[in-house]
Amino acid sequence: MARWRYWAQHALTNEVLAASLPVADPEFGHELNGPGHFKGRLEPRFVQANTAALDAGNVYLYAQFGTLLMWGGILWFSQPQDRSWALEAAGWSSYLNQRYDHHGELNARGPYVNTDPCKIIRDVWAYAQEQPDGTLGVQVDTTTSTAKVGTTKEPWHSYWYEVPNLGDHIDNLVSEDDSPDYANHCSYATDGTVVRRIRLGYPRLGRRRTDITFQSGVNIIDSPPIRYSGEDYANTIIATGSGEGTATRKAVDSVRDGRLRIEKHLPLPSVNGNDILAKRAAADRKRRQILGQTEQITVRHHPHAPLGSWQIGDDVQVAVHNEWTSWSAWCRITGWTVKPGAGNGGEDAITLDLARADSFHYGAPTEVA
Repeated sequence: MARWRYWAQHALTNEVLAASLPVADPEFGHELNGPGHFKGRLEPRFVQANTAALDAGNVYLYAQFGTLLMWGGILWFSQPQDRSWALEAAGWSSYLNQRYDHHGELNARGPYVNTDPCKIIRDVWAYAQEQPDGTLGVQVDTTTSTAKVGTTKEPWHSYWYEVPNLGDHIDNLVSEDDSPDYANHCSYATDGTVVRRIRLGYPRLGRRRTDITFQSGVNIIDSPPIRYSGEDYANTIIATGSGEGTATRKAVDSVRDGRLRIEKHLPLPSVNGNDILAKRAAADRKRRQILGQTEQITVRHHPHAPLGSWQIGDDVQVAVHNEWTSWSAWCRITGWTVKPGAGNGGEDAITLDLARADSFHYGAPTEVA
């Protein structure tokens, strides 16, 4: 089992409160467009010596693999549970769920018209961290996108009298197909301090990886079920775009493939071009004609894909071979969880949350000057 260390830091002063917390049954991980999670517990005999590190809502927790920071976030839950002390934490973006825009328009940064959502995401964080005792020292990437939010007729607003939650703002800004992605991250700077970061990606986070693979009998250690569902299948896609009533844009993509005709509706209310609508319908039909997907695999730390070699959003080749099927596909990593020492023989149990790589649609890349 690899060497893991868990440690705690005061949220306002950055003072190290516990250089090595004896966390039992730890579990932690990251997710795409979400805060990720951390869970663990302390035995009763360790609680009294670490009370300063158990102050929920005012402590940062970290998980370190050798010299590599693998996870960092805010302790939100800390209390006795059964015969131990339970701990639960979430990544930096979870902080915004506890903050609101009570000034309005992010303190005069808005309203926004035809604005890159990446800018608004940075403005949300800037607003949150400019308030007294509100800074986490989180840095947001300078990524830009071609996506636009707000129009001259309907600007993007943040009204103070609605008391909008800042976390909801972020969720809404990354909810569209062509919106940016984000993930929580932490690392050590060259001076040994912790860099807390929100990674922004456009047209996506992650990339297609040809240097790492996951295969049954090599580094996949379970027998993940492959789902073959007729409810996921379609050979006819009815796509609808912008407009109302009889003015609604429509594209139908259909093929005869020797199977029963199965139709699916693809609503794309923000698509204004018939050519784009037709391309989206064709892409969705081709994807749905290929059956088979797996949502999660359990893997080991292995030279084919060492722990820490992948990033949230990466496309990876997954090959599952067992007595039921022989299946392979490109899958996108939408989350991962590590349970140190919980695998066979004390190995780290690592689960990857997956989605078919062809199930995602990305916006147009930004031009590089």
